Amino acid sequence: MKRHLSIFTFLSLTFIFGLTSCTSIFTGIYGMKKTKTVDEKTIASYSKKYNIPTADSYELDTAYFSYLFSLDTTKYKSQIKNHYQPLQALYYDNLGFLKSFQVNCYAGGFPNLKWDRNEIMTTFPPRQQAPIDSIVSLETQMKYLKPLSQTSKLSVDSYDYIVIVYWNRFMGRQSKRLIRYVQENSKLEKEKKVKIIYANTDNIFAGQ
Repeated sequence: MKRHLSIFTFLSLTFIFGLTSCTSIFTGIYGMKKTKTVDEKTIASYSKKYNIPTADSYELDTAYFSYLFSLDTTKYKSQIKNHYQPLQALYYDNLGFLKSFQVNCYAGGFPNLKWDRNEIMTTFPPRQQAPIDSIVSLETQMKYLKPLSQTSKLSVDSYDYIVIVYWNRFMGRQSKRLIRYVQENSKLEKEKKVKIIYANTDNIFAGQ
């Protein structure tokens, strides 16, 4: 399993920008850094730089990948690949169903990922980018989100939409840009209650 995850990590990171090889030249242009483990202090520091509210900051548990690969990897190969990516925005409704799914490897763009390709972010929730699936419900997501010391207790039932943003230090400005797009997009919803929470994924990728 460990070897399987390592190979899949390499392939996923290589595929992030649709490149045949993830060389230092390309990673530098995209603002990417080497993966490494981070502590809560580091997460808090980058959260401040990326305009992430302390009360809404989480870390994705490393056991999440084990959950993904416990699924039928033949039947759900493409879905697992999508949920394995380092940058994501998942829009769940109040029934816990995924309604919109934004993933780095579908964004395209150079030298920055184009999250608003075809103006999909001009409505709330955003129009389709990555295919919608049902392999990771909101309930499942919440099981693998670890609150940090200053994270506020969350009652998902109090909101019409829960938006989970996967971000990290190693994706540099691409993380910052995704967060900004999601935050601006949420302002389009004037009637329903929207909660954005932020899951750091540095350690889950550094450990592969």
